[in-house]
Amino acid sequence: MTKRAVLAGGCFWGMEELIRKLPGVEATRVGYTGGDLPNATYRNHGTHAEGIEILYDPERITYRRLLEFFFQIHDPTTLNRQGNDLGLSYRSAIYYVDEDQRQVALDTIADVEASGLWPGKVVTEVEPVGDFWQAEPEHQDYLQRYPGGYTCHFPRADWVLPKRDAAE
Repeated sequence: MTKRAVLAGGCFWGMEELIRKLPGVEATRVGYTGGDLPNATYRNHGTHAEGIEILYDPERITYRRLLEFFFQIHDPTTLNRQGNDLGLSYRSAIYYVDEDQRQVALDTIADVEASGLWPGKVVTEVEPVGDFWQAEPEHQDYLQRYPGGYTCHFPRADWVLPKRDAAE
């Protein structure tokens, strides 16, 4: 049974390219979420963040593992910013689809903060999922089509939480 995750962590191109490669991720699409404007577009997305919708197989990858990778590929300690991208569109946010996802998100943030590995306090918003407005075709699969295109996302080798008990 496929599950859904919705995350925002800066420019959606780089997030999509890295997350799509994780075993168990079945599909991704980029868009606008967490804001106030219906039918959001790139040119007019109000307070929405650039986000990614992920469909994944929970038998192959856990929601916790998705979040751990999410925290490794973007800086959750910078408010409304990733790299050179500034503004509300580039905020760090987790949009949970149910109470289980909300709790996993809060637990993961607590573990990130307790680890001392990240450069500061986590500013990632944790909010219920709302509308997800799919971005225009030119934004979908962007780095597949333009492999040398812009991204500010990369795995940070030293931003990895210690392994947890296999039962979790």
